[in-house]
Amino acid sequence: MQFSFPWAFILLLVLPLLVFGRRRHKSPALRFSSLKNAGSAGGSFRGNLVFIPFLLRLVSIVLIIIALARPQEGTERIKDISKGIAIEMLVDRSGSMGAEMMHGGLRLTRFEVVKRVFMSFVEGDGKSLQGRPNDLIGMIAFARYPDTVAPLTLSHGVLRHFLTSLELPTTRQEDGTAIGDALALAAARLKTAEETLARQTGDRADQYEIKNKVILLLSDGANNCGVMAPLEAAALAKKWGITVYSIGIAGKSSGGFQTPFGMFGMGSEGDMDEKTLKAVADMTGGKYWRADDGRALEKACAELDNLEKSEMESVRFVDYREMYLPFVLAAFLLLVLELILNNTLFRRIP
Repeated sequence: MQFSFPWAFILLLVLPLLVFGRRRHKSPALRFSSLKNAGSAGGSFRGNLVFIPFLLRLVSIVLIIIALARPQEGTERIKDISKGIAIEMLVDRSGSMGAEMMHGGLRLTRFEVVKRVFMSFVEGDGKSLQGRPNDLIGMIAFARYPDTVAPLTLSHGVLRHFLTSLELPTTRQEDGTAIGDALALAAARLKTAEETLARQTGDRADQYEIKNKVILLLSDGANNCGVMAPLEAAALAKKWGITVYSIGIAGKSSGGFQTPFGMFGMGSEGDMDEKTLKAVADMTGGKYWRADDGRALEKACAELDNLEKSEMESVRFVDYREMYLPFVLAAFLLLVLELILNNTLFRRIP
């Protein structure tokens, strides 16, 4: 137990003054012609206990002073606060992502490799990727237009479902690479990440903090459509304190590959605009990686894991409970008892 206002105990100095004043106070008396036989009469029961009402008053004053000092009982509590990263994943799903690259000894489309590595980055693979369980993660896929596939969420189980349903464009009107528009949309989503978090966590909002805001851009092409240029969108992200990391999906394919629109021809490096992808990352304080195969993509994500780490912090605090009420009630009961005794058993005749 502790006292919030221990200075109230100075009032205890009043008690000796009350005792001294009572002793100096002369009570009313009756005059007798002689006290010769008074000594043999002895004291009565009530006369021997006449000090009790005054004692009750002193005890009640002590209890009131203790209540004024505000006694408190503390209980130590520990609250775990997750300091996570808000991450928007930008996945290029343009037609060129249908080109093949190696991953785990298999020849898969770039798009399929990106989807697999993305889920390993989120959930962990038990090897180089640890997973991001404490991070707020959202996903935007883009071709000619960017689409929010999954809003920022702590429930990562839904991401796999949304990611599995993603497909490459099926019409020419859908195809393209709007990197700038996708970056701008992701930055806007991250700008309001705290509001999104509050809606998801409700009363538990104080148990989670957004430590940093990050965009992870994965693309194999160059910006060739959309309203906003990539560097304009990057400037917007920088203004809002968002870091952009970019990964260029290069591959070693040559010749062409089949798309819904026929054979798509490309050189050994395709049309990837590495200069812009690197400039976007550099402008916001991020980093650019080049991935020629699935292993290189995993390595880039593992490095990002080390650059952007979430934290778990335990905060110790003491929850105090006010304990003054029992002392106030006890003082009140003693004062009532004093009043009753003074008007019954120890009543004085004026």
